[in-house]
Amino acid sequence: MQRVGTTAVSRVPVMTRLGLDSRLIFMVLAIAAIWIVFHLLTNGIFLTSRNLWNLSVQTASVGVMVSGMVLIIVMRNIDLSIGSILGFTGMAMAVINSRIFPDDTWWGAALTLLLGLALGALVGVIQGTWIARLGVPSFIVTLGGLLIFRGGAWLLTSGQTVAPLSDSFQILGGGLNGSIGGPWSWTVGLVLMAVILVSDLRTFQQRAKRGLPNRSVLVQAGFTGAMLLLVLGFVLVMNGYADPRSGLPRGIPVPVLVMLAVTAIMMWVVRATRFGRYVFAYGGNPEAARLAGINTTRLTIMVFGLMGLLAALAGAIQTARLNAGTNSTGTLAELSVIAAAVIGGASLSGGSGSIPGAFLGAVLMASLINGMLLLDLPSAWQNVVQGLVLMLAVTLDVVVQKRRVK
Repeated sequence: MQRVGTTAVSRVPVMTRLGLDSRLIFMVLAIAAIWIVFHLLTNGIFLTSRNLWNLSVQTASVGVMVSGMVLIIVMRNIDLSIGSILGFTGMAMAVINSRIFPDDTWWGAALTLLLGLALGALVGVIQGTWIARLGVPSFIVTLGGLLIFRGGAWLLTSGQTVAPLSDSFQILGGGLNGSIGGPWSWTVGLVLMAVILVSDLRTFQQRAKRGLPNRSVLVQAGFTGAMLLLVLGFVLVMNGYADPRSGLPRGIPVPVLVMLAVTAIMMWVVRATRFGRYVFAYGGNPEAARLAGINTTRLTIMVFGLMGLLAALAGAIQTARLNAGTNSTGTLAELSVIAAAVIGGASLSGGSGSIPGAFLGAVLMASLINGMLLLDLPSAWQNVVQGLVLMLAVTLDVVVQKRRVK
């Protein structure tokens, strides 16, 4: 009997025995490999504080949207319109900021953002209602939305670029004044480290008390230590890029703080709220979810409304970063977001997805784009690479699903 038990345990994957997610580990290793390759190809430019600071800002818009896309895909839907919603709401915010609130005031910037977020949520709710109540496939509805809202961005200004925007609004984009500086970055970093330490300790104790499977003390200490070192390294890199005007550390960019906050909130929503549990229950078995009393119509509308809200937030970041509302903002953004979500573990068959994995997928996609820009590759080749990455990600998902069925 002892030999049989030992054999059974030995067949369990090492990552499972250690309580680690093999997909997340693979993602981290893949990102590290991409960074090293690009660092060598760019003659030591990629892994500089300046470029990594820029990379973090470039990741922000995709990172903000990808958690919403995970929920969409988990529910067996897709949203092809998010790039157009980003551009439409971004243009609307540019018009509001430059023509309705032309003075540089914090309340003008705040109202611009709130109105833009409300518009994005409304667009998402309309599409979600069309899908949930009329039974039209999300692919068709959001494909129509892609065309409608891209055209809407043009119609708002008859194709004109709207600029400049107020300095207060530009903070959202991480411009010259769009970072929090060295001291505040260290404060944020220390708070994050304290939260990680307390959260990991509390989770470990609660799982042990309830008799649930847990990591060993040594593995948990190593995992927590690695997370703390990651935060420490992140703050050091962000502070390593100096402000060209004063020479002082620029610190963490505001859009990166927004992205991290959105990711943390969405992780909490998925893990600790009824809404998050209902989303995964619906994705796993829609009919069972209906029979269990879940209002699937309302749930679908809420998820698409949330996606529209996040697309509008990404639109604010992009527009503020460009200091202008343009008709091309957000073009093909849906490709990067869908690829990031699928690479991070969201299954197109529904029912499974990972917010941390999608976040790493966003970092991976932004790293590819950043590296190709540094290598001065034509935009055509950049599109080819992104398309190949998306196809490979979906192919991997299909292979994994077939193995699970067997």
